[in-house]
Parts: sequence; C-alpha cells; structure tokens
Amino acid sequence: MIFRNIYYTLKPLIPRSLQIALRRRWVKRKRRLYSHIWPIDPKSGTPPQNWPGWPEQKQFCLVLSHDVDTQAGHDKCLKLLALEKRMGFRSSFNFVPERYKVSEKVRREVTANGFEVCVHGLNHDGRLFSSRKIFDERVIRINEYLRDWGAEGFTSPSMHHNLDWMHALNITHDTSTFDTDPFEPQPDALETVFPLWIQNHQASKGYVELPYTLPQDHTLFIMLQEPTNTIWKQKLDWIAEKGGMVLLNSHPDYMQFADEKPHRETYPVRLYQDFLEYIQQTYAGKYWRALPREVANFCAKNLSGTSQGTESFVNSVTRKDVDRSHSASPKKACMLVYSFYEQDNRVKRYAESLVKEGFDVDVISLRTDDQPSFASVNGVNVHRIQKRIRNERSKISYLVKLLSFFFKSFIYVTCKHVTSKYQIIHVHSVPDFEVFAAFIPKLLGAKIILDIHDIVPEFYAGKFGAAKDSILVKCLVFVEKMSCRFADHVIISNDLWFRKITRRSVCDGKCTAILNFADQAIFHRNGAKKSARNGFVMLYPGSLNWHQGLDIAVKAFSRIADKAPGMEFHIYGDGPMKPTLKQLIQDLNLAGRVNLFDSIPIEKIAESMKNSDLGIIPKRNDPFGGEAFSTKTLEFMSCGVPIILSRTKIDQYYFNENIVKFFEPENEDDLAAAILYLHKNKDERELLAKNAYQFMETNTWEMKKHIYLDIIDNLLYIHVIPKF
Repeated sequence: MIFRNIYYTLKPLIPRSLQIALRRRWVKRKRRLYSHIWPIDPKSGTPPQNWPGWPEQKQFCLVLSHDVDTQAGHDKCLKLLALEKRMGFRSSFNFVPERYKVSEKVRREVTANGFEVCVHGLNHDGRLFSSRKIFDERVIRINEYLRDWGAEGFTSPSMHHNLDWMHALNITHDTSTFDTDPFEPQPDALETVFPLWIQNHQASKGYVELPYTLPQDHTLFIMLQEPTNTIWKQKLDWIAEKGGMVLLNSHPDYMQFADEKPHRETYPVRLYQDFLEYIQQTYAGKYWRALPREVANFCAKNLSGTSQGTESFVNSVTRKDVDRSHSASPKKACMLVYSFYEQDNRVKRYAESLVKEGFDVDVISLRTDDQPSFASVNGVNVHRIQKRIRNERSKISYLVKLLSFFFKSFIYVTCKHVTSKYQIIHVHSVPDFEVFAAFIPKLLGAKIILDIHDIVPEFYAGKFGAAKDSILVKCLVFVEKMSCRFADHVIISNDLWFRKITRRSVCDGKCTAILNFADQAIFHRNGAKKSARNGFVMLYPGSLNWHQGLDIAVKAFSRIADKAPGMEFHIYGDGPMKPTLKQLIQDLNLAGRVNLFDSIPIEKIAESMKNSDLGIIPKRNDPFGGEAFSTKTLEFMSCGVPIILSRTKIDQYYFNENIVKFFEPENEDDLAAAILYLHKNKDERELLAKNAYQFMETNTWEMKKHIYLDIIDNLLYIHVIPKF
C-alpha cells in the first residue's frame, strides 16, 4: 500500500513513454514467473458448491464490459456501441465521473440501446482506497453518480479494491477483481471464473462480485505487445469447458478504429471484432449473453443467503423462497406511532401492505377531537389512545405528552399481546424510546422494528435551538443507541441519515434505509383536472414547524404578490408555527392571498395537490431540516405538479435541476424569483413535471415495498429454503 501510494504520487512527474517502457519490462518478467497460473489458473475452474448452472441451461456466460478511462475513450464509445450492436452484442460502459466530461447524451444513447452504464471510480487518481477517510469522503459522491445515472454497478480504477469497504457503495454488482492477473497493482486473485456473493459482516446485505476472467486488452496488446488475440480465444475455450463466466473488460481508449492513426497505446479494433466473431461461430446457441446487472440479479438470487438490505442493494432471496411452514396463523402485527394515523402516509402504507400479506394489524396512535377511540380503516384496526393538539412551545410540555403516550402504549400493547400474541411490533419514532413500550412483548418472543422517521438528536436541536454538544443532545444520542440496540431491526428514512446513524448507533447490517415513497394508489396524475378557476395556486401540505421554513415562503410571496395577480398560496397543516404564520400573513396584508387550512386526510390532500399549479417545500438548511427528506416532494411528482425546493443537502442528494427548481435556503429574494419565474413560464413547469414524473416511475411504494416485506420475512422466517 505504501509503495502504491508513492507511485501514484510520483506518476504525474514521470513521462508517459518512460512509464510504458518500465511497465513493459516489469510485466514480461512477471509473465515468466507466473506462467503456471496465467493466463489460466487451473484452480479457477471449480464451480461454487451446489452451482445451479446458467439460465436456459447454457454452457457458459458471456459478459462484455468497457472501462472508459479518458476523454479520448469517452469519445469513441458510440463507435464501439455501434460495432457491438451490429454484431448482436450488448455491454456495459463504465465512466469516470470527475476525470473528464461525461456526456449525458452518450449515457442516454448507451441505455436507450439496451446497454448498461456503470461508475468507474471517481477521478482515477489511484487514491480511492489509500485510506478509509478518503474512501468515506468519496463514496458519498460516487453514490450520487450511481443514483443520478441510474447505475447499479461499479468498477474500480486499476482494479484497486477493498471488498469490505465497498458495502458502502449503493451497488448490486462490482467488477474490481479477477480470477488471475499477476500484472495488476493489487494482484490478490479470487481464483475463480464464477461470480461471487460478497456478504457484509452482519450477513444482511451484499453485492455480486464479477471478476474479469480474460486478460484486459491493455495488458495483452499494449504491455505484453501480443500481435494476436489467441490468448483470449484459448482462455475462452477453457472457461467454456468449465462452464464459467467469460468476462472481458476492455477499453475504447486503446482501440484503434479505421479512421484513426496507429499509436503506441492503441491496438486495431479488428482484434476485438474478430474475437466476437469467434464466439458467434464457435459457440452459437451455447452461451448466455448478459449484461453485468443481469448476471448480478441471477446470482444474487442463487448465491446469497440473506434477504434484506438498503433500498439500493439487490434482494438476495426472493419472498417466494422463504419457508413459512412453521409460522403461526393468523399472523399478527402491531404498530406504535405518536402521530395521527390517517395523516401519516408512511405508517398507512406499512400497515396496509401487511394486511395484504395476510396479517391482522393493530395500530396504536393519537386522535383528534372529533375522532373515536377505535376505527377500522382499510382493514387496519386503529386504536387511538391519546388526544393531541400540536401546540408544544416548551421542552417540558413536549416531553410530558411523549411520556404520557409511552406509558399508555406500554400498558395497551402489553395487554393486547397477551391475547393477540403479536409476531411483529413496528415502532415509529419520534420518540426513539417508544420502542421500549414493546419490552414485555419482546421478552415473550415478538420481533421489534424501530422505524426512525426523524433522527431525534438533530430533530430536538432544530425544534428547540439546542447546541449539538449540549448535555441533552448527548443524552438523546445515548437513548438512540440504546433504542437501536433493543430493536431487532432499524429502519431509517433516508440514505444520509443511514450513514449517520450507522456510524454512531447501529451496525449497517441491522439497519435499512427506506424513503417515504409516494403511494400511487393515492398520489397520481390520472384523472387530475384543475378546478374551474382563473387563478394560480402554489401549495404546501405538511407540518408547520420552524425548520419547514413557511415563514420564509410567506415573506417571499409578499415580494412578488403584486407581480403575480391572481396567484394564491395555500398552506395545509398544523403545528407550533401556525399562530406565527397567521400573524405574519396579517402583518403583510396577505389575507385572501395566503390561506391557512387545517390538516385534512391524505386522500383529500392528494386532490388538493393535483389541483395546484406549483408545489413548494421551503425548508431551512439547519442540521435537521437540511437532512430531513420530505415525502411531499415525491407526492407532488406523482401528481404531476412541478416543485420549488430549498437547495438542502438531502434534496441535492436525490434530485437535480432537471427535476425540481432549486432556490438558496433561507434566501427570500431567491425564492421570490423562483416563484415568479415558474409562475410566468408554463413550458418550464411542464418540463419539470414531466422529468419528475419519469423519475417517479421507478421510485414508488409499489416498486420498493418488497424491501420492507423482506425485512419482515427475515425476522419471522429465518429458515431459508436452499436454492440448489
């Protein structure tokens, strides 16, 4: 590691021609020393225990992958794509996000033609794995590119790797290793020509490692200066005989196309084309031609031994493969939540999904003045044990209400468990300590999930202005740790908080990040029609807390009210900021233009959102609000409504300017300008709404609920049927 770091520090100072000359001498010496294991290591041909074979009983698998190292390689990608497409092949193109300009047009062309896009490191400087600190800093940006590009796979520059650290990447597959290659800077071979499931130390999630099994083109043609592709063909024949995976990782950077002049670091693309023709002619109908993500999906289901993970990880065991033969019938679950059930879409989705899975579900929650203490809502039994008005202005009044609910729910769930025998108790925080209300049921065998909607230490600091190093905040961190330790599994509501909480309170194998996805059964644009009106409505639905920044939005609206006649600002919700907002509206003479409405059920909120012209989420960028993900964002998108968002850390993590209109947090002038711009530009509103709706098509509860149901299966049905 030390020598490698020194090399990459000095590398920019060494002329490229000298680098190549030295490396050629070095690899030729290595070739003599390792001729017994390169290009073929006899040990690599043994399949994994109980290997099921490839799909459709194919003899072997073929995977084509291209690391695109430079701008020159990037500019050749479409030529290479056209060649492969013409021959009937598909491949993955792996781009370096911050070394050169990665064209969005090229990426779209790749995916539009049925090929795959992956991320190839971050900037290709050889330092990604030089220290854990550097890796942790860079992995945040790498995950952002994975998300923005819709990529599932990763390849590390120069095949540097730490398979344990790489669990921090939101990937389903990785190609940063090899079956045998003594010429790599990190030559620790996997000694297999089959994929491997890389499971984390907590055995709850993982990814598929796809080692490249043919020598890379740069090694073969540039370093070893082989004049033919005979080694590729010989190794292919051997892998085909063993029934393994032929994975060729090549580089468009080093391919010389017909319209290009020869160079000391290029080889004729004809060598690659001839190899593909050899496969077609020799093994027609005998191989599974697959993209890396397709192999990963197949192997995750057949090589792994767990069934849960964060939303970005592939599921390793499908729900139909779980053995439920020993389960009790009927299945019973309970949810504890210090909120109003009808207004909490997240809790409703969980509860109703369990009902559809055959569970008898009880919810223990709060009630408003006009609600009965019990109701059956879409098959869910809702027990409302405490009345609440959201008017807490002091720490004491807030804590008293939390403690009151804790003791009432403790008694209620204990008594219910005696007769109902819950198998799952799903506790929703805030507060974290509410999980201990399930203490007796846990002793009697119930499995406990702690679902952290809002990360409490930061929530408290934001709500009451406490310093992050205050005694109370430190106590809340301690309570968080104890609560997570007590639970059998922890759900956290976004990926930024997943990183934070797994660093301080819970191991990542016991924690899953699940966004509050929109339920498209409620939030959708189908049949949405604007009510008969001539005006323009900007809308905010949600809690009225200080960190939500509604006072900023009202002040911004006042600045453009005269420039946008007929425009109204509708605010739905309750909370401690409501009296302040009422007074502010009066002081700014905005009565009739800015309207405050009480909270209403989710279904009615959805109708109001569909009838609005513009959604707004004006959060402050404080330690809590800046990292708190608002589910209303996805709900607006599902309804086909464009959105103005505060440029907070969390929203930049998930979205970009093509999907939402950003403004600088707490900047009334910038927000006013954004509102006025979208008010006057209908085409821009429609474009944002269209792009956001496309984003939503793969980010809905129906698409993602299997993550939650897999957690339930993993807790209740721990015996998994062997796959082969």
